[in-house]
Amino acid sequence: MNADSSGQDTQPTTTADGMPVADDYVRTPDPYLEAYAHEFLDAVEELPTYRPTVGCIIPAYNEGETISGVLDSLLQQTRLPDAIHVIINNSSDDSVEVASHYAGPHTRMTASGEQSTVVYVHDIGKNPDKKVGALNYGYSLVEHMDFLLGVDGDTTPEPDCVEQLVAEISSDDRIGGISAIYSIDDSALDGPMAKFLIAGQRAQFSAFNMQNLLKGRNMAVLGGQFSIFQTQALRDVMRESHQRTPWVKDSEVEDSLLSLQIKSAGYLTKISARGRAHVGGMTTLRSLDAQQVKWNFGAIDLMWPGQRGDTKGQPLHPNLRLRWFEHMSMVVNITTRFMFGMLLIGSVWISAFVFSPLWLIPPFSAVLLNWRVARSMEFANRRDYLFAMLLAPAEVYMWIRMGHFVRAWLKFFSKQQTDNWAAQAKAERGQGTAWLMPFVAVLVVFVVAGAIWSQVPLATQSDALATGWPILGVITVLQTAWMLIKGSKRYRGFKA
Repeated sequence: MNADSSGQDTQPTTTADGMPVADDYVRTPDPYLEAYAHEFLDAVEELPTYRPTVGCIIPAYNEGETISGVLDSLLQQTRLPDAIHVIINNSSDDSVEVASHYAGPHTRMTASGEQSTVVYVHDIGKNPDKKVGALNYGYSLVEHMDFLLGVDGDTTPEPDCVEQLVAEISSDDRIGGISAIYSIDDSALDGPMAKFLIAGQRAQFSAFNMQNLLKGRNMAVLGGQFSIFQTQALRDVMRESHQRTPWVKDSEVEDSLLSLQIKSAGYLTKISARGRAHVGGMTTLRSLDAQQVKWNFGAIDLMWPGQRGDTKGQPLHPNLRLRWFEHMSMVVNITTRFMFGMLLIGSVWISAFVFSPLWLIPPFSAVLLNWRVARSMEFANRRDYLFAMLLAPAEVYMWIRMGHFVRAWLKFFSKQQTDNWAAQAKAERGQGTAWLMPFVAVLVVFVVAGAIWSQVPLATQSDALATGWPILGVITVLQTAWMLIKGSKRYRGFKA
């Protein structure tokens, strides 16, 4: 035993063979230091950890029937936003009165302790920039916080949705924004048409969500329904794009444009792995047509090369690859269905129709794919499975979507200066007849084609059928192979 200058005993360190190591000593633990170390560690553990701040903004236009449900769901979150701002704009209903009942501080006990938030209600009156203006007004109220949570006035999140989104975006500084997994709310539906349309929208959203989840959870569009953004990312977008506000009114789809800008600023745009929210769907053909045409028109505007107004098309932007794929798939769907209809009518006309059992393979593949989509839903119900398995509902809904697609492209090429936001609002009020145009167009096409076909010589009709059927066969084989491959993909534990 030796003693150092402080009087404490020391022991020489030895090697593996027992030989001492010169001038190398290990100090015997001091009980007083050990006690202090424990006190120090306990004090460190008691220090509060940094909790990022979240400012929630809810742009609300005539949301008197739904805003209470949105606020109730936000106030029941396992992680409360630090502030909730309801931005009432251009409303003529009782949105202000309903939301005002929630104004003020709110406190609740959660698993992580007591949490508090404050609800503010702002009625900004007449707002020419509509939702974009409300979003930017809300941004000015929360830009000092770490994150901005944007919520639509008809979206209700699952109780842990905010907690999941905050945890995911906080885990990686490269993430500029992350959206919830969206499902269409199918509660309180009246009438068969509403139930049919909502089932179609649920399948459409589910397929879109799963595509993004399987592609590294990269999200092309951070939907305004329920998404969270880094406020630093929004500031970077404004600086690099020379904008005074994060959202601009140049595009029909302000959320898609902002998502492109966030990606261009060097950030990632993601879809959550677990956070879920239920959004309001369109329950009439009129309102669905207005919404889908606006979405398609806005996407085309971003995809098409060249300068249109203040927004330059970005056809090669990585966030638009999935958009291009969706539009090309819709072109193939339109081509095969119209060719099959024309060739079938033409064959029956000249008594040359011969049924082949092989024709059942494409419908079977479609049912398989639709069933897989239904299986991927976290909250799938009997109506979702019936929509998938009966084939007819999904096929009718596809024809409706094709009408929206064609109408959007025709509107784009016609260069009509129309306010698609106003058109959607008008449609949701039950006004307007533009939604009828796809049905009228299909009827006109088949009537005109039939009239022309009746005037064509028999030999020419036979040659046309002999050429058309093989072409359709090749396209259908490729389309069927793609559906079978997509229907057999593993979902790796994800739920849409």
